[in-house]
Amino acid sequence: MVKYLHIGGLVAAGFDPTGAYLLTVSHDGRGVFSTDTWERVARDSALAYPVNGCAVGIGPIDGLSIPITEIDYGTGGLRFSSPDGINSFEYDSGTLTVTNELA
Repeated sequence: MVKYLHIGGLVAAGFDPTGAYLLTVSHDGRGVFSTDTWERVARDSALAYPVNGCAVGIGPIDGLSIPITEIDYGTGGLRFSSPDGINSFEYDSGTLTVTNELA
């Protein structure tokens, strides 16, 4: 299964401790996606860039310090996997592609 999440200006992303939510950080703020449905469940347009490899959660993960993976500004690429290794993610040109390795 492949899912496409349209997130302009993505700079970083990471998972809450349970793996139930994906926090995204962009030049337009933060978003939270449910990893069950890949629907966005929270959005905040206030700028809140990562500090020391972490970003602050919003919505269902409000206030949690979430470890994130930041974009490689040298290559412009952002690649990472879910904590359970089932999903892989690749960001390019405003689209985060989610690939389920079991499907």
